[in-house]
Amino acid sequence: MDGNASGARGVRVKKGSSYWVAIVHRVSGIALAIFLPLHFWALSTALQLDAFLAWTRQPAVLVAEWAIVVALAAHFAGGLRVLALEFLPWHGRQKTLAALAAGVTALVGLVLALAL
Repeated sequence: MDGNASGARGVRVKKGSSYWVAIVHRVSGIALAIFLPLHFWALSTALQLDAFLAWTRQPAVLVAEWAIVVALAAHFAGGLRVLALEFLPWHGRQKTLAALAAGVTALVGLVLALAL
């Protein structure tokens, strides 16, 4: 397989590292868009703070918190990559920027996982 796939209307789409970085950027953006209203709702109900803080100590909530911070790091790093591609003249280094975005995401995820 050569890494290419036929898209809609027979258009060939190359699925290289930049493609997957763009997919991660979009999926992390959707995850954040779903998370933020839930987060604001949780903050609005924080009048029962002790019960809320006890709920946040559950393992599933800790994993979800870790996942959303990794999604935020991925979205941030992907956004910086997009800005660099748009405004800087070095378009030939997309693989380097994709690797840098993935590295920043992995580093933030590792730091957060070690802090738990």
